Amino acid sequence: MGRGKLRIYLGAAPGVGKTYAMLSEGHRRVERGTDCVVAFVEHHDRPRTEVMLHGLEHVPRRELTYRGTVFTEMDVDAVLERRPAVALVDELPHTNVPGSRNAKRWQDVEELLNAGIDVITTVNIQHLESLGDVVESITGVRQRETVPDEIVRRADQIELVDMSPQALRRRMAHGNIYRPEKVDAALSNYFRPGNLTALRELALLWTADRVDEYLQEYRTEHRVSTIWGSRERIVVGLTGGPEGRTLIRRAVRLAEKGAGGEVLAVYIARSDGLTSASPKELAAQRALVEELGGTFHQVVGDDVSDALLEFARGVNATQIVLGVSRRRSWQYLLGPGVSSTVARESGPDLDVHIVTHDEAAKGRGLPIAGRARLGRSRLAWGWLVGVAGPVLLTYLLDGVVPEIGLANDMLLFLSLTVAAALLGGLLPSLASAATGSLLLNWYFTPPLHALTISDPRNVLAIAVFFAVAASVASVVDLAARRTHLAARLRAESEVLSFLAGSVLRGETTLDALLERVRETFSMESVALLERDSDVDAWTCAGSVGPAPVTRPEDADVDMPVNDHMALALSGRALPAEDRRILGAFAAQAAVVLDRQRLLGQAEEARRLAEGNRIRTSLLAAVSHDLRTPLAGIKAAVSSLRSDDVEWTEEDQAELLQGIEEGADRLDQLVGNLLDMSRLQTGTVTPLIRPVDLDEVVPMALGGVPDGSVELDIPETLPMAEVDKGLLERAVANVVENAVKYSPEAEPVIVSASALGSRVEIRVIDRGPGVPEEVKQRIFAPFQRYGDAPRGAGVGLGLAVARGFVEVMGGTITAEDTPGGGLTMVLTLKTATGPGPEIRQAGVKNH
Repeated sequence: MGRGKLRIYLGAAPGVGKTYAMLSEGHRRVERGTDCVVAFVEHHDRPRTEVMLHGLEHVPRRELTYRGTVFTEMDVDAVLERRPAVALVDELPHTNVPGSRNAKRWQDVEELLNAGIDVITTVNIQHLESLGDVVESITGVRQRETVPDEIVRRADQIELVDMSPQALRRRMAHGNIYRPEKVDAALSNYFRPGNLTALRELALLWTADRVDEYLQEYRTEHRVSTIWGSRERIVVGLTGGPEGRTLIRRAVRLAEKGAGGEVLAVYIARSDGLTSASPKELAAQRALVEELGGTFHQVVGDDVSDALLEFARGVNATQIVLGVSRRRSWQYLLGPGVSSTVARESGPDLDVHIVTHDEAAKGRGLPIAGRARLGRSRLAWGWLVGVAGPVLLTYLLDGVVPEIGLANDMLLFLSLTVAAALLGGLLPSLASAATGSLLLNWYFTPPLHALTISDPRNVLAIAVFFAVAASVASVVDLAARRTHLAARLRAESEVLSFLAGSVLRGETTLDALLERVRETFSMESVALLERDSDVDAWTCAGSVGPAPVTRPEDADVDMPVNDHMALALSGRALPAEDRRILGAFAAQAAVVLDRQRLLGQAEEARRLAEGNRIRTSLLAAVSHDLRTPLAGIKAAVSSLRSDDVEWTEEDQAELLQGIEEGADRLDQLVGNLLDMSRLQTGTVTPLIRPVDLDEVVPMALGGVPDGSVELDIPETLPMAEVDKGLLERAVANVVENAVKYSPEAEPVIVSASALGSRVEIRVIDRGPGVPEEVKQRIFAPFQRYGDAPRGAGVGLGLAVARGFVEVMGGTITAEDTPGGGLTMVLTLKTATGPGPEIRQAGVKNH
């Protein structure tokens, strides 16, 4: 059983006729004999839509009750059981009522499609998830019901139901969309002409992009290589030279002449990695083309012309914009150039524009040769071996070493040329080849000591020697340059890998990143500067090193991040090839700074949310838990003051006891609220000093019934470094909580022991215990797990206890009691210095 097909009617706004079109299609399917049913359609009291529902089979809806109101939703199970060939489902982005089979209607539709049922549905453009922010900026309304773009893009057929804003507003004014009482408000708000025009444009552009995708898929499946000029696509060929900006602006003007034109800027990088393109200029051109609404692409290819044409045909381009070559006239002897080749090979379906510019015929400029980076000492040795080496070799061969023949002489001179290439690069090796040729001619080729050569074969030998020497020198120099480039790229890749890893892990702080910049580029100081606008002063967002600069103009190297942020380095000037990596560091510094600020804002938002939650819980506590003892006190006082009843002394004592117990409960609740408030605001300042636990713990049991707690506190325990008052309150809260949940016949056990530099207090109860996943939540404010006894407080006891213990540098955790129950473990620091020897004390009842 295959998957069903999805057909979507897409509209720009409510009322354009999507549902009407869907129902019309349903009637056409039925007339053709197709089993088509209405799974869910809302007519919204629109007469014409309601009429279209007649004559179509309806699958009964499912009724759901939510907050006392009955709602109807599509019954997915009923549709699956009915199993029609086609199901009509309105409003794909709809959110189902809680309790439904799925949260969203598009999930219901996915089930139908997976069952092999074809679905016809409707969507408004504003409900696409990716367009939420755009629609909100246009209409001022945030769409709560959305559908993922991928669901709509996967549709087998999308049909745009289009209507002009004026026609839609007339339909609205005639009452064909909303009820009369809602028409004026709709026309003056959501259905304003500007809103409708913008939404219509969104719908048209989105549909056009989807049609483009369909076309691209078709061309790929059918291997269509010819260009179909269905839409103007203009490819701009960039070289990284200064003329690129002129070409981009020219291409954008060409694209603006046709509706829906698209500009694609492409840079062809040589596969050997050796190029004279300026990374900084390429970055500027990329920013320009993206600012003007185009896209930037980088393609690797050995033949620039072929790669450019292949890219243009691959994106179904209609035009190519190239600049007049910057080569000088004599350089055309080496070949026709990229522009001429592309124009000749483009064919009749691809127009090529050759644009003049100020840099035409001025030459490309020589790329930085590898020798410029070899250092002075290596260059000196290269020239020494290339020029002085042949002279010394000539002296040895002519006067010291016996004659070994012209062929061997040439091999020795060739070895010097190779050595000169390895040490000094191309120019010293060429000088060595020329010097060697002259010396071979003068000293070793008859007639000797003359530049003439009598034997034609020797002429050929020397010519071949020079050609081989020059070729070997070029190859060696090229290999040396590539080795140097590979080493540099490896170093750059390691740095970029570090940056990428830090981004993924989120580990790098701003100071650590700036310190990495300082170490990588051997700088004295590095600063990240920013300002709010062009007229404001620069401020330092972060810096490392002594005396960082306060303005980019004062730095030895400044790398702009954006219009209002720059990375400023002091210490030395950087070569141009290092600025690419510095740019990556600068971008990462901006990201780290944004992340730090977002984390700070998130933490502040979390604190505000926690404060709001606590205030909400406090209001709930005041409305219930605090009113209960107040009601008891008021009732008792009213009874005592009543003249209608003669109370006995026993009755009066009972009422007074109730007043006292209610006041105690109020005092405890208010005390916990105040303690929690102090903890939240960070105003708890503990007075830490050595304290004996056998003195503090018994004092914490005053609020529990006699006989409900057993104490097991050795008198010889080491003293603990705590605040006596805070520890008493923490233990009291934990013990009172344990007593509440422990059975009456099972007393709570409070024991203590010493473990190395720590002291543990264990409060053990035999109550119901708590699951593992809840053990952390019970320490949150206003939390009461399970069936807490009525009037058991506002759920602050354990939160206050943990806050007090942690303020004193300790911890409190919850563990399972063997055999059932819960054990609270308070871990505290022992006082400095050796404690007395521990011995077991007797068990005492409280």
